Amino acid sequence: MKVNMNVKNILTIVGISASTALASVFGYSKLMQNSYGDIQQAGRIPANYAGFFGNSGNNGAANVDFTNAATTATPAVVHIKTKIKAKQITNNNHQKNPFGDMFGGDMFDQFFNGPRVQTIPEQRASGSGVLISEDGLIVTNNHVVDGADEIAITLTNKKTYKATLVGADPSSDLAVVKIEAKGLPYLIYGNSDEAKLGQWVLAIGYPLNLDVTVTAGIVSAKSRSININEKQSSTPVESFIQTDAAVNPGNSGGALINTTGELIGINSAIASPTGSYAGYSYAIPVNIVKKVVNDIVKFGTVQRAFLGISYPKEGLSDEEKAKQGIKDLDGVYVLETPVGGAANAAGIKKGDVVTKINGNKVTTGPEMVEQVARYKPGDKISITYLREGKENTVNVTLKNRVGNTDVVKNQGVLENLGADLENVDKKVAAANEISGGVLVKKIKEGLLKATKMQDGFVITSVNEQEVKTVDELKEALKLAKGSTVRLMGIYPGFQGTYAYPLNLGGGE
Repeated sequence: MKVNMNVKNILTIVGISASTALASVFGYSKLMQNSYGDIQQAGRIPANYAGFFGNSGNNGAANVDFTNAATTATPAVVHIKTKIKAKQITNNNHQKNPFGDMFGGDMFDQFFNGPRVQTIPEQRASGSGVLISEDGLIVTNNHVVDGADEIAITLTNKKTYKATLVGADPSSDLAVVKIEAKGLPYLIYGNSDEAKLGQWVLAIGYPLNLDVTVTAGIVSAKSRSININEKQSSTPVESFIQTDAAVNPGNSGGALINTTGELIGINSAIASPTGSYAGYSYAIPVNIVKKVVNDIVKFGTVQRAFLGISYPKEGLSDEEKAKQGIKDLDGVYVLETPVGGAANAAGIKKGDVVTKINGNKVTTGPEMVEQVARYKPGDKISITYLREGKENTVNVTLKNRVGNTDVVKNQGVLENLGADLENVDKKVAAANEISGGVLVKKIKEGLLKATKMQDGFVITSVNEQEVKTVDELKEALKLAKGSTVRLMGIYPGFQGTYAYPLNLGGGE
């Protein structure tokens, strides 16, 4: 009897405990549902997905077909082969004669200090280009055709043509060449501003000397600057479209197209530790391409507009922001506006933050450069900027590099120097123990003025390559790689050799 009572008591306790536990679990689940049930409820989607599932063109499950775009575009992408002929250059790289103190003879001077001839072998290279007119205008990269003595163009139908250089712009790494033909296929310009992150794109070109090749990828970033154009210009323009379409050596100058077959960029560079494709490629936006090509065809050179603003390339650090009293920097911080520049004339000054160009938002320097690169000197644009937290908008008249709005002429390399040049007199050369040189008779407005060189200087070498005549100086400057060269020479009647760094400015 006692045992039965104990069993009943135990069962009662177990029943009460179970009921209490079930009630607790049910109550807690209801509480959690009320508190957090709206994180992801069925039938509701986040704002950033609005318009996605209802748009059949953006349906993630839909198949994407590239065949029409590839079939349309490939006939308009060409193979470019270049040749630079073998050349001989003479170096006047003087060495100290170790036997001079003991013997003082001419024989050892001739051996150690005589001119040395260096042979540069013939060079051949391969790249790509894009037909942009039915009569044979082709856009490519400047670095594909730079310095070439011969340019050959091969179409997809295997026909080959000799091309001539129409003009080039090292700042944007673009060039235009032309073949004599009619009725050619060509690509239609798209709008690179409409390119969106995640959008499918195709890269077309002739990588690794292969026949025409198509690769696919997506736009992975916009307005990228990788500081690659600094190698060929002191005024680089970089605002690349970054993609993950496979691009290799030989793709340079080829087409980046959207899925409707429109040209949205010119493939220009890759980011790689090996020199071959490693995941990222970069294309010049077609909206910049159109401006550069039109200028080259119409004027022979690019009419580059300058805003006259210097800005930090890497943006402001947290310490600099705190120092300037800036909490959120959503724009381009102005470091300086030189007197005589367009921005300075409009009242923009150090510490301002540029946020818009013609109503288009800019958050980085490359974005600002891309917007300005679409205009020419004399064009008026609006600039919106912040000063002490207040937004201001002013109209700015853009200027050219020398600070006016004149059309820039397509001058040759010697004309850009801005000086009266002539071959040095033979008697003067003999008296100063030089084999020849170029007399800088009178320095005017031009590149030489910035070197602090004086009238009467005799140029004897460019980057240690001897020059004895004006024609040799012209050829040496054409062959010079990079935006800065070193001019060596003498002042007749004075001892010593002088050197002047000359900034060629990418030919602008």
